[in-house]
Amino acid sequence: MDMRLPIGTAVIALLVLPLGYQLYSTTSMTPTDVAVQQPVQFEPPATEVAASEERAQSTVANTTPATVPKTVAAGRDQDLAAAPPEPAPMDDAMMDTEMAREAAPVVGGNSGIVAPQQAQSMAPAGALAESEAFYMPSPAPVPSVMLQPTAPSGDTFTSFDEQRLKAVADEPVSTFSIDVDTASYSYVRRQLEDGYVPEPDAVRIEELINYFPYDYPAAQSAAVPFKPTMAVYPTPWNPKTQLLQIGIKGYVPDAGEDKPSNLVFLIDTSGSMDEPDKLPLLKRAFGLLVDQLSANDTVSIVVYAGSAGVVLEPTMATEKARILGALDQLAAGGSTAGAAGIELAYRLAEQARVEGGTNRVILATDGDFNVGIDDPDDLESFIEAKRDSGTTLSVLGFGRGNLDDATMQALAQHGNGNASYISSFREAQKVLVEEIGGTLDMIAKDVKIQIEFNPAVISEYRLIGYKTRALNREDFNNDAVDAGDIGAGHTVTAIYEITPVGSGAEMIEPLRYGLESATGSGDEIAFLRMRYKLPESDVSQLIEQKVTPDLVYGDIGEVSDDMRFAAAVAAFGQKLKGSNYGSAMGWDDIEALARSGKGSDESGYRSEFIQLVDAASLLKPDTGTDPCGVSASGEGCE
Repeated sequence: MDMRLPIGTAVIALLVLPLGYQLYSTTSMTPTDVAVQQPVQFEPPATEVAASEERAQSTVANTTPATVPKTVAAGRDQDLAAAPPEPAPMDDAMMDTEMAREAAPVVGGNSGIVAPQQAQSMAPAGALAESEAFYMPSPAPVPSVMLQPTAPSGDTFTSFDEQRLKAVADEPVSTFSIDVDTASYSYVRRQLEDGYVPEPDAVRIEELINYFPYDYPAAQSAAVPFKPTMAVYPTPWNPKTQLLQIGIKGYVPDAGEDKPSNLVFLIDTSGSMDEPDKLPLLKRAFGLLVDQLSANDTVSIVVYAGSAGVVLEPTMATEKARILGALDQLAAGGSTAGAAGIELAYRLAEQARVEGGTNRVILATDGDFNVGIDDPDDLESFIEAKRDSGTTLSVLGFGRGNLDDATMQALAQHGNGNASYISSFREAQKVLVEEIGGTLDMIAKDVKIQIEFNPAVISEYRLIGYKTRALNREDFNNDAVDAGDIGAGHTVTAIYEITPVGSGAEMIEPLRYGLESATGSGDEIAFLRMRYKLPESDVSQLIEQKVTPDLVYGDIGEVSDDMRFAAAVAAFGQKLKGSNYGSAMGWDDIEALARSGKGSDESGYRSEFIQLVDAASLLKPDTGTDPCGVSASGEGCE
């Protein structure tokens, strides 16, 4: 028999098969789609890295390619072992399993393996350089909770504790400055809509409550620009305590009154503003404001940072094309070196000053306050001095990741203006169109509220929110102490949780050596005092009103829609913030209370809030905590 052909075939087979297998394992069969899927960046602890390297060095000579760490680079697998032994033959099932294992990336701070399609959905483009992408086996899968996104970082907020519970016998008087800012609500809404739980310091409950308009009776004249509306009703999260709600609404001028405005837009054009929700949104927002102005108004534009200087000298608001054209040419870019932006802005405001009208600088930024005065104390003193001379300051915040909320709030307070966060075009419409009177036309300044509780009726109380607005008792009668300001038509709401004497909800033990019993008449629950100054005056006026038993409601269903809705927002803020007091109320109960107070809701803001409650319930579910242990004033359980 002629054996030449079989022998030749065998020789060829011995030469070709190893080469084919090498090509199979290194080129044609490598899944190219996996090569472009970059794993999520992962920085293991130094001790874990050292241990991993030591294990690799000690075992590399005796490992098979299936257990040697790989470096994935540009569609090819490259062994870290210098000369691994020849691999054992693998069937098709083993080959598929091995390829899937090699393709699986490491996720986050855990070393579990996820499927390639999961990696593709989670890994950002270019997350790792070639030398940083690696595979690390793990015996345990990654818990799904570890794959949830974390909230964006970079935004800064003033750190503060919530108002504590106080004994009337020790501290019968509570004093604070009113607050009409709404920035906190807008920021919280954006976080929840984007699927994040906002950090506790971002939740200022009074700003959540005051975001919404309420139908309180308005004052009849500008001489006394508001009057208080009060009610006492059961606390929805603790039936043994009550809520004292105080509401005021600023005087609304007649439609024929056209108070002149001199506005200077001070706009941040630094490189960080080059995002859709920053400078482009800012331009459209200011365009809305310009459309609201009349022939009595003037507009100037100053920019700082990337392109510093005067963009538009004082211009009559009727020249809308010129003003909008100046806005349209603004571009973000450059460093944050800046120029004397704040000084330029106030100089233009003084140049176009109007007597008896509004002179205001409106600062718009994503958080870069390098406006020309570097020292924060000097900047605040400068703004205060200009405020005292008649030019106020409002601040509009844009974007996320660089927001300096703490500075934004401080500058607006020192400038007798308001702080707003413009998260969307709709929010720009609310602040700069619907509430334009309250934004620009100040009807009262340095507004302070003081409540004195009757110890014969009330044993304990706490003010919900307003921690950053607290004043000393002696500040109330001191006209030199600055406080909040109210614009035309603005509504302001404050809510106290109060504990009636003998209710069984007291949390504070009475003093052993204190007064044996409280003295006083039960005809009054508390006494309200309010101080304010008219815009052109430096001398405060006083409003006083009793809180009497006829203001008490036995059922929360008997109070107005506005009051039920405000109570729901207060409960929402406490729960979202993680309050030590009123956070035991369930999300479903908060939503039901909000729905009961929704009213006509022509603007749709209350419906939007109800949707936020749903979002919060998914992101921060109820834990089933026993409400008896965390209620506002020690709610008892039968």
